[in-house]
Order: sequence, then structure tokens, then C-alpha cells
Amino acid sequence: MASSSPQIGFDRFIAIEWAAAALKVRAELGTLDELNALLDAAGLGVAARKKTRTVLNRLWLAPRSELADFAERGVAILKADPSVPIAALTWGMAIATYPFFGKVAELVGRLSALQGDCASAEVHRRMSEAYGEREGTYRMTNMVLQSQASWGAIERVEKGKRLVRMKPIVVSDEQAVVWLVEAALRYVGKAVSVSALSSQVVLYPFVLDQPLGYLVSKSPNLAVHSQGSSSQVVSLKASE
Repeated sequence: MASSSPQIGFDRFIAIEWAAAALKVRAELGTLDELNALLDAAGLGVAARKKTRTVLNRLWLAPRSELADFAERGVAILKADPSVPIAALTWGMAIATYPFFGKVAELVGRLSALQGDCASAEVHRRMSEAYGEREGTYRMTNMVLQSQASWGAIERVEKGKRLVRMKPIVVSDEQAVVWLVEAALRYVGKAVSVSALSSQVVLYPFVLDQPLGYLVSKSPNLAVHSQGSSSQVVSLKASE
């Protein structure tokens, strides 16, 4: 984390249906009227609706300039193969755009790795260590957890006290797989060993069903370097 009190940003619950509608608007497969109808049906107040639209804008409708090309490539993946899970594409945009979302994902992925579940209190405790112990941190962590549940990653049981991993979402489209790897690298912010790509905890809801070393070596957006005699690492291309 670059600063002592990193920006949160992802401060609303985002239902998968809303994210899907926003992505379809960006892909010219849906309309803003359809998205607005979903938000109308949710009964959001004026302030809540505005904040929700801000998050949806950042994810798909109007990404930050440095992520515009990345988002456009995600949209192109959906257009080329509509069977690609929208949850996977939205997850990739969320971890690339919002370090806070990525940190929650990383913690849930790591804490639930052994037994498939973890205590939400432990996630909250570690988020407070990273972002400061204030009400906003607790509330926003809950927003992210609720969103991740809506996106099919986890189930919140025992009144939200435990987080249980859902069945992994298989991503087999080559372009979607390498795009998700790029999203993880954007979140991590440093080079990662090629051998560790399949176990990136920030991507815990997904099985990347492709030969990752081969795909990243072909990607025009990623760079593979040798490190020592037997290890290879992958990073973002330096041109960005």
C-alpha cells in the first residue's frame, strides 16, 4: 500500500445484475435505461444511487484513464465470447481499480484457503490494521463482502459471521484468463513468479483453466523475465 491510509473508493454494495448491466452498456449490448431501471427497482435513495453510479462508472462506464484500455479489452472479451462469466470480468476491473476491494479479496482468499471458510471478524480485523480502525473501514469492508457474495464468490452464513467459498467459477477463455492474470498483477503492483500465477489469492473465486505460462508469454500486455537459472517472473509491460 502506497500511503498510510489508502483511499477506499469502493463504498457501495454492487449487485452482480447492476455490474452486468453497466458492462453491457459499455459493450453496446444494453442501454442506460435498462441499468437505471434496475437501480430504480432497488429503491436506492438519491445519495446512495449517486454513490452506486460512481462505483459502476469506475468499473465499466467511465474507468480511470490509466485503466481505459484494460477495461476496453475486458469489454472486447465479452463481445467475442458472451459465455465468459461477467463476475470474472467485473472482479478483474474491481481489483485493478480499487485496492481496497483487492485487499478484501486477498484476505478472504488467504484465510479460506485451507478449509474453504473463514471468520468475517478476522477479515475486518486485518482490514482495520491496513486502513485504520474507523467505522468507515468496517462498513466498506462489509460492502465489499456483500458484493463478493452477490458475484458468486462466497456465501455469508451465521448472520454474516462466517464466509464460505462457493464452488469455483471456471474461466477457460484464453483472453479472459490472461486478462484476469493482468488484473491480479495490477493489484499486486509487482512482478510475480510464473509458477505462482495459478495460486494468486486475490483471484480465489476462479479456476484459470489454461496453461498460464504459455499464455502470459504470448500476451502483448505482459512481460516475462528469467530470474536466476530456473525461475521466470511476469509483470506488466513497462509502456503504461
